[in-house]
Amino acid sequence: MASVGEHLARLRRQSKVTQEQLAETSGVSVEIIRKLEQGARDSARLDTLHALARALAVPTTALIGDASRAAARNEPDHRPLSLAEIRRAVAPVRGLTGALSPAPTGDPLPLDSLRVRLGTIDRLYQSNDYAATLTALPTLLLDARVTAETASDADRPAAYALLARSRHLTGNLLIQLRAGDLAQIALTEALDAAHRAGDRVVGATVIQGMCWLLMRQGRLAEATELAISTADQIEPQFRRAAPAELSAWGWLLMGAAAAYARDNQPDTAAEVVDAAHAAAVRIGERRPESGHLMMVGGFDTHRVQMQRAENAAVADDPDRVLDLARLVPPGPTPVGSSWQRHRLDVAWAYAQQRRYPEATNTLVELREYAPAWLRQQRYARDIVQSITERRRRAMSAELADLASLVGCTT
Repeated sequence: MASVGEHLARLRRQSKVTQEQLAETSGVSVEIIRKLEQGARDSARLDTLHALARALAVPTTALIGDASRAAARNEPDHRPLSLAEIRRAVAPVRGLTGALSPAPTGDPLPLDSLRVRLGTIDRLYQSNDYAATLTALPTLLLDARVTAETASDADRPAAYALLARSRHLTGNLLIQLRAGDLAQIALTEALDAAHRAGDRVVGATVIQGMCWLLMRQGRLAEATELAISTADQIEPQFRRAAPAELSAWGWLLMGAAAAYARDNQPDTAAEVVDAAHAAAVRIGERRPESGHLMMVGGFDTHRVQMQRAENAAVADDPDRVLDLARLVPPGPTPVGSSWQRHRLDVAWAYAQQRRYPEATNTLVELREYAPAWLRQQRYARDIVQSITERRRRAMSAELADLASLVGCTT
């Protein structure tokens, strides 16, 4: 799908006007027009597009294109257009008689091909390519829904499990992009699909995503209650449990621990982390089977250590954060965002100890590895802001670049 700027450039050339002439007739600055056409910006305010459309004598919708990069780059004024396609897939328009879009028809797609597509999109997400993930998900969601609703009795559980996994990934992406209300719809629908699939591991993992969202919304008591009650329902028998069952249980406990820590209940958080550690030890080197690996993979003793460090940061204990961080192997983990979040805790600890070069270097490492992810993190902005406010020397080029990336004032 073409971008806003590509549509604008094509329509402007068809109208045989220059950028300067379009700026004069529309009242939109030539700088904005130039940035859109050159791809320096991927979206604009709706009233800006309306003014350009009036000047070009075309419908405003003729200018609206793929603004997924704008969402991934957290551009000013990127909403709501940047999420338009994913919004149509997650929350389709309904009328008095139901959804405006026609009901699914035709033969279901092969589940194996959908699994391959889902795996490819998940790898894009784990590699922090949010723009590509945002572009690819809407079609997958539609195809997975059609397949689930038209599957044979024999294939229906697997089809709904795949739909649940697709919606869960969508919810996680939307949480990263701070579209919480839309994420809640996606996760609620994922839970419905998991229920229809009869897959408790998938359902429990979706609930872990719900707990993450609740914590982002400041609903700490609800997050802990949901995580612990679900963990109690699926608590595995350690001697017989499969790795996927132990992992799903462990992830729920980690979510509960994060919420307990933020709710000023450090002792309870520590107890819950200890239980999660026992599950990670029991798993050892075993891996969940392929159908569950995408959702519960990455849970191990190292991830538990990261959670301990996170809880120490929440408790304002930078010394303990750095002590625990020494026990975490260097380099990204299968769940990249977990390692990235851990490195933010390390940067925070260095900044609290006034070790600003180490803090800056840690943030630069993250910028090189995951710029799209870092741009979305308020925690990163707070850390950079604290460094810039306390510095005694002129701001380095690296620190200035970081400040620009995360959007902090200097």
